Amino acid sequence: MNQFIDLETKIAHQEVAIEELQQAVFEHHTTIERLEKSIKLLTQRFEAAMGGENQVGPGNEKPPHY
Repeated sequence: MNQFIDLETKIAHQEVAIEELQQAVFEHHTTIERLEKSIKLLTQRFEAAMGGENQVGPGNEKPPHY
């Protein structure tokens, strides 16, 4: 009988741990989505500021040894 109580106790603790892990995964997923949106927005702003061109100009010209 005591073994059943021990098992029930362990299962209860595992259920709590699983819930906490699920919450952490959900929060991480939400954070990742937010960061992906931020990166996309920053990339769009950068490209707009650069005029949509990725040409090499005098200020960022590669040295001749490349």
